[in-house]
Amino acid sequence: MQKKLSLDKNKLAIGNASNKELLAWALFDFANSGYTTVVQTTIFSTYFVGVVAANTPGITAGTATLLWSLAMSTANFIAMISSPIIGAIADYRACKKQFLLISAIGCIVATASLATVGAGDVVLAMVLVIISATLFAIGENLIAAFLPEIIPEQKMGKMSGYGWSLGYFGGLLTLGICLAYMNWAKQQGLAAEQSVPITLLITAAIFALTATPTFLWLHERAVPVTATQNVSFLTASFTRLKQTIKEATRFQDLAWFLITLAVYQSGVSTVVVLAAIYAQEVMGFDTQALIILIMVVNVTAAVGAFICGHLQDRIGSVPTLAITLLIWIAAVTAAVFATESTQMWLIGNMIGLAMGASQAVGRALVSKFSPTERAGEFLGLWGLVNRLSAIVGPLSYGLINYCTHDNHRWALSSTIVFFALGLLLLTKVNEKRGKIAAVQAD
Repeated sequence: MQKKLSLDKNKLAIGNASNKELLAWALFDFANSGYTTVVQTTIFSTYFVGVVAANTPGITAGTATLLWSLAMSTANFIAMISSPIIGAIADYRACKKQFLLISAIGCIVATASLATVGAGDVVLAMVLVIISATLFAIGENLIAAFLPEIIPEQKMGKMSGYGWSLGYFGGLLTLGICLAYMNWAKQQGLAAEQSVPITLLITAAIFALTATPTFLWLHERAVPVTATQNVSFLTASFTRLKQTIKEATRFQDLAWFLITLAVYQSGVSTVVVLAAIYAQEVMGFDTQALIILIMVVNVTAAVGAFICGHLQDRIGSVPTLAITLLIWIAAVTAAVFATESTQMWLIGNMIGLAMGASQAVGRALVSKFSPTERAGEFLGLWGLVNRLSAIVGPLSYGLINYCTHDNHRWALSSTIVFFALGLLLLTKVNEKRGKIAAVQAD
């Protein structure tokens, strides 16, 4: 007979987590955001296309962009398959924190190893990016699974917003230090092949340093289930996951929102991993201008996440998300038709505002729709959907860009469809009904 995950209600103390522990949870967003900002969004993504792949015989600009998209898609496919299972095991054995530590260490080591990549090392670069991005994605899911344990439902939106906001400042700090180093390296006459590897070591070091409080202060509140006779933890975890999927109709608003999330997040994922390449290849941004633009976007995104955290607790997560999707549509449409690099500064700020808001809402809403004792599984499904979107979005961009002979404007225009369709699907989500279903399931 399968047993439900038992939670020590006294130990759980939802809503009574100390400020230090809440900070420890949010600091992981601060720590890992440097990885996404430097590796996936700005420095290494453009370095891969402009230096690593560009110096490989037979690889064109369109092919280089496609290869980057394939690397991101492969990493997210692996994470998509593994995240729900890891979440189920973490719930069953009460070991989210242990898995989080493993994923963080692996991502840090793989990021530091990217410093060995030089011109022409396409295969090595793709392998290391796939490893680091996979472990980053798994860690993102695991840290999210702590949210229902440390904060009551009515404050989840605000706390999620704080986490995303702090995360953007983490990305800003890492990128700022990298920019300072690259400016110094340029003054010393060092080429990108010599300076970019150091930025990856800087990124790995900041990740390791700022993630440390998470593992010192954040507590695992779940209690492991006693294994039933002749049933392994892995088998029990698969059984729980299968049951979760079977019960999807019971959580109809969660199911509808996950579908909605899969669609609009495909657009978000595309912008995250390819916006810098678009700015470089289409709008003529050099590395320094690009880094400054992304730093400004991070500030706007932090503001967006912070405002959104408060706004969704006031007017609801669904209306707040609808507003952000409208901003996304306007921003991407403007980017497609932009002709001057100066226009990208305004567009970048619109994107930052929408990005911070939409990501904060997504995590909070799934948390609100998730029964507390199965948060790892349900947020594992959230991770699965995020990873699916991170496959579909960037890959569609890469394929359109390749088929249109390196036409980035056509490729970017495809993301407008994702946001518009996501806005339409959002009308099917009833926030009040979804929260009631989660409470009744506890």
